[in-house]
Amino acid sequence: MPREILFNAFAMNTAGHLSPGQWRNPRDRSGAYNRLRTWTDLAVTLERGLFDGLFIADVIGVYDVYGSGPAGALRNAAQLPINDPMMLVSAMAHVTQHLGFGVTANLTWTSPFLLARAFSTLDHLTEGRIGWNIVTGYLDSGARAHGLNGLIAHDDRYAMAEEYMEVCYKLWEGSWEDGAAVRDPATGVFADPARVHTIKHEGKHYRLDAIHSCEPSPQRTPLLYQAGTSAAGRGFAARHAECVFVSGPNAEVIQRRTQELRAAVAEAGRDPADLKVFSLLTVVVAGTHTEAEDRHAEALRYASPEGSLTLMAGWTGLDLSGYALDQEIRYIEKEGYRTMLENITRADPDRAWTVRDVAEHCAVGAIGPVVVGDAKGAADAVEDWMERTGVDGLNLAYAVLPETFEAIADHLVPELQRRGRYKDAYTSGTMRAKLYGRDRLQAPHPAAGFRAG
Repeated sequence: MPREILFNAFAMNTAGHLSPGQWRNPRDRSGAYNRLRTWTDLAVTLERGLFDGLFIADVIGVYDVYGSGPAGALRNAAQLPINDPMMLVSAMAHVTQHLGFGVTANLTWTSPFLLARAFSTLDHLTEGRIGWNIVTGYLDSGARAHGLNGLIAHDDRYAMAEEYMEVCYKLWEGSWEDGAAVRDPATGVFADPARVHTIKHEGKHYRLDAIHSCEPSPQRTPLLYQAGTSAAGRGFAARHAECVFVSGPNAEVIQRRTQELRAAVAEAGRDPADLKVFSLLTVVVAGTHTEAEDRHAEALRYASPEGSLTLMAGWTGLDLSGYALDQEIRYIEKEGYRTMLENITRADPDRAWTVRDVAEHCAVGAIGPVVVGDAKGAADAVEDWMERTGVDGLNLAYAVLPETFEAIADHLVPELQRRGRYKDAYTSGTMRAKLYGRDRLQAPHPAAGFRAG
């Protein structure tokens, strides 16, 4: 029996997200990212297409490596300006019934107490349709915005994240017992004090003496996403994540990363089936193959090469403005950055890649592959990708907003349904229940060990 394919839409509360320059495209609405109607309309479209979730990326800081300043990001709307993704969720939840929301939140710059309260609030308001994409940050500009000279060392951030998760689990799972909010009008008691517990934590990085502000929400702990594929990131995901987002230039790279993640989950004592892997893909689909090619070509005409290089410079730490556009990548010898650049060039290893080629390759959908075709061709490509990578689902980036997602709902989804590869209707329940058949985390996940009562 073929596996059912999971779909997340991949977006950001900014203009263009992974396709800088598209705000100039008259068919694109991403420039209206700061209008609520943009997001509520998108949510309705995604629910019509039976998308499992909307995965909202975020970044703290600006991409200021390119040209040693923010000018490239500002000129090209390369994830700047950017608004808080949390603020979007309640409105989108109000106009939908089933769509889940995976929201990126940086634990390095937010206290565990406030983050736990925010996600509990959203879990209540969405009736259990919220997930947290756990990140520790990667931009020095974000650290400087918080009074530091630069980022805390990579592995040190993950060590802090381990303790951070413990504090959050204690608040979400251990402060209130189920049924503590008795709501008894006869006695006048709203919450039973004997069933609400103070959390005391004394650790290396965090101290806490408090009760959680929120009564137990449908999921208690939100569905947990993570996106790190470093050794430290894989270890963290193995212990905590329920869904992992991976990206890469080809199926071989994604397959290897997926296998490594599942092996790490098993080594951590969890069932590998309790991890869903989503990979980055952009699908430009239309009624005919020619129409799809025309839409892709149009998106490329509006793409911003400088915007692409601005993003790439932020992701690699290498100021690509200092190299000629026709300089071959293999001659850039600055150690520590070649691996990220090679992550792109592996898409065509026999080609002599230049800086210009990198800019054009990342113009639509960033470093992920792009599928262009009619419904049959796109479905063939998606099925082939799923089989060769072994992933559970796709984080679908857009070329043009909301057109990319409307076309997927109108063309790709019905074709996959005809093939038995995509659901015909939502199941009821929380975001976790839709994926795993249960509302709450269970042992051996560490969160379950902190549950009160």
